[in-house]
Amino acid sequence: MTAHRLSIENIERAARTIDPVFLHSPQFNCEPLSSELGCALTLKVETPNPIRSFKGRGADFFMQENAAALAGRDLVCATAGNFGQAMAFVCRAHKRSLIIYCATNANPLKVDRMRSMGADVRQMGDNFDAAKENAKKFCAETGAYFVEDGRDIAISEGAGSIAVELMQQRTFDAVLVPLGNGALIGGVSRYIKHVAPDVQIIGVSSATADAMEASWRSGTVIERASANTIADGIAVRTPVPEALNDMKGLVDDVLLVSEDALKRAMKLVFDKAGLIIEPAGIAGVSAILEHAHLKKMRLATILCGSNLTPTQVNDWLIDKV
Repeated sequence: MTAHRLSIENIERAARTIDPVFLHSPQFNCEPLSSELGCALTLKVETPNPIRSFKGRGADFFMQENAAALAGRDLVCATAGNFGQAMAFVCRAHKRSLIIYCATNANPLKVDRMRSMGADVRQMGDNFDAAKENAKKFCAETGAYFVEDGRDIAISEGAGSIAVELMQQRTFDAVLVPLGNGALIGGVSRYIKHVAPDVQIIGVSSATADAMEASWRSGTVIERASANTIADGIAVRTPVPEALNDMKGLVDDVLLVSEDALKRAMKLVFDKAGLIIEPAGIAGVSAILEHAHLKKMRLATILCGSNLTPTQVNDWLIDKV
């Protein structure tokens, strides 16, 4: 059997050495939410940190592992917003410059936050994948290093530190993981299947951005012409081959959810748990609303981002009189 490229030792080390502001996030059963959903659901809340998402774990561990090797090279990344914030936060801490490419229609809250942390933000292309292509072209022309979420191993290993914490107080038999470029599910599934093979790992993608789901089912990269979803953090049109390979033999299923379910889940979690969670971060709860068989299991899900603009909060979470 071929060795997995993600190291269990590295995931465990990440759980000890990542910047403490990203570690030991809240983990609990919100009884009003579980009651409304009709199942036992453990929430792993990855939003109470300086960037309001789980991405800081992977970015911080990436920098720990690669700072020396990349000394003197410009760093570049592409983002829908949360990974860029994570890299901007970590690069500022390490006194490294960073160029970020994102779409022209990227979440303005995320764009402003990246700039406020000192990153050179370049908005090019009308979607994430177009921005990513511009970033790769710039790196090919200049020799800068392209930090790719889903491809760089340490990013996935850093995300896997969430699983180390999850398994320290296991109250579940399946984990619902938002599935975008695959770094989160890659790290989480690698660790959980190592320590508890009986726990099911279920990815959740948007039905209108299903490239990762289709690629996982087929075993090969399938691109889509578009990825039109309110869940920008999981709006993948062109999957990362390495991330797909990381999922093999570890992910038990991938479910799709509608845009309506994402909106209903955001409102439900706001009303019952008092948490503001963005569409990509709420995917696991959305799956429970649309896939009845899940309610027979003891579940956990990762609420992995809360970067909503005031307009989005008003449109999606506030009851209208």
